[in-house]
Amino acid sequence: MAENIFLFVPNIIGYVRILLVLLSLWLMPHSPVGAITCYGISTLLDAVDGHAARMLDQCTRLGAMMDMLTDRCSTVCLLFTLCIFYPSYAFLFQVSSALDISSHWLHLHSVTLRGAGSHKQIDQGGNCILRYYYSNKAILFLMCVGNELFYMSLYVLYFTEGWMVPVVGRVSLRPLFWACLPMAVAKSVVNVVHLVSAARTLVAIDHVERARGGGRCEGKGE
Repeated sequence: MAENIFLFVPNIIGYVRILLVLLSLWLMPHSPVGAITCYGISTLLDAVDGHAARMLDQCTRLGAMMDMLTDRCSTVCLLFTLCIFYPSYAFLFQVSSALDISSHWLHLHSVTLRGAGSHKQIDQGGNCILRYYYSNKAILFLMCVGNELFYMSLYVLYFTEGWMVPVVGRVSLRPLFWACLPMAVAKSVVNVVHLVSAARTLVAIDHVERARGGGRCEGKGE
């Protein structure tokens, strides 16, 4: 009997992430505590599902794709909200959204055409920045979490400068915002590298196909 991949543990975690993101988006306009809690849990589960997949030997293409799409869609939807809350910076948020989606899509497409098993597999001839970014799990985790915390803190700052914490007192979110700003900028730089590297890979593939007599325009969206 065939395995039910839809019910693999990592994929179930992925479904939970999607539900949490949807609930967070519904709460975002009026309930920052609930919204940021759901969003934060979904972000943390991003690390859990990967460990579960490797531990249980349940790595699947469905899980990998769902994981990436959840990441991209949740971040972009948060940026949509920030466009409303901070209209003066809407252009920056829009550019960030477009760069995030386009760079990851093009990178994934180029990786698929190369025949690599994962978008995190960068061969020795690939871009050195991306190779270091994906091979160093600490850097990857720090930049991804830092990028999310930057936008999350900016979202909460629209409602309040901080929250009251028992014993500690009022905790300001401004230090977190400024601490995560460099990581958010660095993540955008990595997205640009993704875009440029993927474009070069596609051009190299085009050269090979045209040299073999291929490269026709039919069915290629041109």
